Amino acid sequence: MSRLAVVGAGSMGAQIAQQAALHGIEVALQDKDEAQLDKARDSNQGHLARRVEKGRLSGEDADAALGRVRLTTDLHEAVLDAELVIEAVFEDLETKRLIFGELGALAPAGAVLASNSSTIGISKLADVSRRPDRCLNMHFFYPVLVMDLVEIVRGPQTSDESVRRAMAMARAMGRTAVLLNKEIDGFIVNRILHAATQEAYRLLDAGVASFEDIDIAVEKGLNWPMGPFRLGDFSGLDVTYNARLHMYRSTGDERYRPSQQLEAKVNAGKLGRKTGEGWYRYEK
Repeated sequence: MSRLAVVGAGSMGAQIAQQAALHGIEVALQDKDEAQLDKARDSNQGHLARRVEKGRLSGEDADAALGRVRLTTDLHEAVLDAELVIEAVFEDLETKRLIFGELGALAPAGAVLASNSSTIGISKLADVSRRPDRCLNMHFFYPVLVMDLVEIVRGPQTSDESVRRAMAMARAMGRTAVLLNKEIDGFIVNRILHAATQEAYRLLDAGVASFEDIDIAVEKGLNWPMGPFRLGDFSGLDVTYNARLHMYRSTGDERYRPSQQLEAKVNAGKLGRKTGEGWYRYEK
């Protein structure tokens, strides 16, 4: 597993590509927007430059890793000889289905097609590829250059060989992989995290405690590095809200209804660190 293609050069796709390149894998990073590719390259250069400054990476190795990521706007060129393709575009079902249809036609017949989505299971995408046995979810965690885990999720028709190859790619990229044999909303981490943070939001909405005290209680009592509200600010409150809304709409279960206070923050554009204010205020 030495040839990888990543479709989508946003924050996730850019770092997935760079993480692979740091471990000697040749990567084609594709995005239809040339400006987004330039932004991805500049961002990755910044990440690696900081490692060089801290003595964690040599300048020569940084340059070599950057050189292994080939940027292109041409999807056919990107996947022409790929052994595995990871789709990492934004969370929109129709956009992902369109891409998987194209990948089914353009990628080599033996290539495994993976979606980085954490909310859209591969069963909703695999049929349009015309190779459902070679499709699965391969969910990385942001920031990919820091977070070690990859969740690999079988679809109803995913073959054992496709799973083996995805697990091998995750290991080759220097990441730890866990396997889900059944497709479920939220996978493992987000499902458990969702249950815990949803309870925190219920406590807030009920006036039991302030968000600051709930964060302190979780950080000091459960030894979390960040409480649920600080974590939401870090991840983006729009991401948190949309994940909860997806779960609620998918299940109809009132337990998953998003917090009113969370919804108010999102509607006000207070999305966390990226906007300078969420639950907390941040210096620009």
